[in-house]
Amino acid sequence: QVQLVESGGDSVQAGTGLRLSCLLSRSTLNRYHMAWFRQAPGEQREGVASIRRDGRTVYADPVIGRFTISKDYAKNTVYLQMDSLKSEDTAMYYCAASRQPPLFGIGTHGAYDYWGQGTQVTVSS
Repeated sequence: QVQLVESGGDSVQAGTGLRLSCLLSRSTLNRYHMAWFRQAPGEQREGVASIRRDGRTVYADPVIGRFTISKDYAKNTVYLQMDSLKSEDTAMYYCAASRQPPLFGIGTHGAYDYWGQGTQVTVSS
């Protein structure tokens, strides 16, 4: 069973940055399409960014130009570099893995087979 463990969440000031990490264990990263989702209190879980097995990336409109998704096969880890954070970025951030590529864009949360437990990001203005 694949396991995903996120880390790097924190409470920060608006305008600063954070890097989230997602360690995949019990398998290898090159078998999966990966994504980051987030969920704020009272809101639906939404896709933030994805990176396919071939390296193609997709970003949600609110984070374009501010967030960068990347992966390191040697460390079996996916990253989400978040810059110029805004208060509206406050949410629980989840890492997800899929054996099949999303039909379009990042894909819905239902398209992903494995999930981490989440890491909290809080941005204060």
